[in-house]
Amino acid sequence: MTSSGSILGNSVLRLEDPTLLTGEAKYLDDMVEPGMLHISFVRSEVAHGLLNSVDISEAENMPGVRAVYHSGNAMGLGSLNGFPMMPPALDRPIFAADRVRFVGDICAAVVAETKSQAVDAAAAVILDIEPLPVVMSAVEALKPDAPLLFPEHGSNVCFATAHGEDANPLEDADVVAEVTMVSQRLAGVPMENNGLLAVPQADGTLTCWLSHQAPHSARAAMAPALSLEPGRLRLICPWVGGGFGPKAAIYVEYVIASKAAMTLNAPVKWAETRSEDMVSLVHGRDYVMTAKLGVKNNGRIVGLDATVVAAAGAYPALGAILPMLTQMMSVGVYDIPSVKFQAHTALTNNTTVGAYRGAGRPEATQLIERVLDVAADMTGVDPAEIRRINFIPKFSEPMTTSTGGNYDSGDYEAALDAVLKASDYASLRAEQARRRDAGDVKQLGVGVSAYVEVTAPVGLHIEYGACEINDDGTASVFAGTSVHGQGHATAFAMLASQVLGIPMANITLVNSDTARVPRGSGTLGSRSLQTAGSAIHLASTEVMTRAKQIAAHLLEAAADDIVKGDDGLQVAGVPSKSISWSALAAASHDGSQLPEGIEPGPLRHELDFDGQGSTFPFGAHVSVVEVDTETGGVKMLRHIAVDDCGRILNPLLVAGQQHGGIAQGAAQALFEWVRYDESGNPQTGNLMDYAIPSAAELPSYETTNTQTDSPRNPLGAKGIGESGTIGSTPAIQNAVIDALSHLGVRHIDMPCTPERVWLAIHAA
Repeated sequence: MTSSGSILGNSVLRLEDPTLLTGEAKYLDDMVEPGMLHISFVRSEVAHGLLNSVDISEAENMPGVRAVYHSGNAMGLGSLNGFPMMPPALDRPIFAADRVRFVGDICAAVVAETKSQAVDAAAAVILDIEPLPVVMSAVEALKPDAPLLFPEHGSNVCFATAHGEDANPLEDADVVAEVTMVSQRLAGVPMENNGLLAVPQADGTLTCWLSHQAPHSARAAMAPALSLEPGRLRLICPWVGGGFGPKAAIYVEYVIASKAAMTLNAPVKWAETRSEDMVSLVHGRDYVMTAKLGVKNNGRIVGLDATVVAAAGAYPALGAILPMLTQMMSVGVYDIPSVKFQAHTALTNNTTVGAYRGAGRPEATQLIERVLDVAADMTGVDPAEIRRINFIPKFSEPMTTSTGGNYDSGDYEAALDAVLKASDYASLRAEQARRRDAGDVKQLGVGVSAYVEVTAPVGLHIEYGACEINDDGTASVFAGTSVHGQGHATAFAMLASQVLGIPMANITLVNSDTARVPRGSGTLGSRSLQTAGSAIHLASTEVMTRAKQIAAHLLEAAADDIVKGDDGLQVAGVPSKSISWSALAAASHDGSQLPEGIEPGPLRHELDFDGQGSTFPFGAHVSVVEVDTETGGVKMLRHIAVDDCGRILNPLLVAGQQHGGIAQGAAQALFEWVRYDESGNPQTGNLMDYAIPSAAELPSYETTNTQTDSPRNPLGAKGIGESGTIGSTPAIQNAVIDALSHLGVRHIDMPCTPERVWLAIHAA
């Protein structure tokens, strides 16, 4: 893929950053349309109850109010299916009708001339709700006497999966390590909240600007809900300030705002508040997992028996089926011959659970890496060594695990060796022993994790891409993925520039617009480079092939003798015999200038790249923490990560993803937790109450890479966007517990807050 002098593999500064740093980038809430109206939603303040009435009489007569909608006058809107695998009986009503199911359920919407008028009128809508019993956790929801969210469904279970039901994976074990752990509920907290601006067009079509990760998927869900043919609904993403998974969801707010714009024939904007985002849209994780790991006395694993209970929230969406990914990835990087896995997802009276950075894969890594540390403690085998002796051996061709994961390539021991060397693991253990012997107040914890994850999962290994030479000699590349901060403009320009020789500054990325890009699955599952990047690489190569044929004809040379020149193509060794890219673009349309067999048309190629399967990045992390045994306070001292994302295109972009991912993983391990009281009232509805770390709480990470090419795409690339989140969390949790294991502490659930740590010390 790379060659001497190649731009690929080098740290190239991001093309996007000047626009961001100068404030030229425009986000959804920066957009203003003539005659624009604003919408505000009336949300239930009761977690579960019968909705007896919605009184809009005062609100609809307030200044500036143009319309008030609810289930009684809902513009013909019905319900929205959160995920195709969910039963229709569990569809979410666009407006709550007979019942509300969580704090934040939409009961009405107010459209007014200004945002403040809409908010004031929404506050004047009176809801008569008769409270019902609530169920706030998936474990409670599975009990026989649990309140039912959808009585007609007959159960709170919305999804179940199992593997190896007849297996007895622990029968040959000398030791069985067991731990029950919580992967707590988290909020996405993108820097930019959600939002949509719907603009009716004169031809009867609708254009919507929205802050989203997958505009084509959003159109596929919104168009039928709005009774529109897909071609009559155009979705465009402007600059998007973070996504992390929740912005891949389809929200009823989008549908209501869009329908209001169509009904009133005026632009309508919804710009979400931070509290709305924290309470009403999508959360992540929320698993309770029990792992039983059978091992021999020497640490060799003989089998895994795991159960998962996952919360779906009030209306099931993508989060409901994520235990499937957890099941597939539950063996991690280990050769585990026998696995029994059972999972149930249950409805609960709180916010819907959807994708959140890693989405089912972090939970799998937490499961196996936590119980493996328990096994190490029980057998006396060092935590690093117990991992080493159970690794799947190095492989370069696809292999299938006992849980059905078709891993593409891996060298797990190399990553572990690299992280142990980078951390000086032996010295860390020596310092830990010294502090223990001295009885120091501040004890040292060393946590290890090794992980493999799946990128471009669940059929997301196919993506659209195109390349075209413009009339002025610049190039445009087109991708079905969607940018929200990852550096796609830089990465995709690097790929096209390498093939064509056109400077990166003269290559423009077109994406996130359903009118200009015919199809695409968006950006999620760490898939963009391996799918859209591969498509753009191949499309650019085809454009180059056509251009060489045209240039060879015009320059009277053989196509094999045509090479890249300063501003186009030239005959090798004869710079004077050259033709510019603008001249090539013009000639491509002119049959009189084309060789035999080449039809007139744009200097362009498009395709759908199919990687034939997912890729499986991997790595190893070491976390070093200090735990104050008097206060329970935890301080991260070091975090060392060696992540393998296949062949690296731009180390700068990779390091950025590693650093961001580790920060998010640390946040789950030590800080973040969406909480409710016993009545279902949110206790963490804003950033005063929901703890996310700042840079001051985190160390400077030490990140490096190994490189194991994937055979599933021409770039050899694997995903990196979620790896840091997956590898870091169990390493940090293990480190906290490791610091206290000599005191008898065996487990602490995340987040490992000072209170929890202090209680664990005193309980031990």
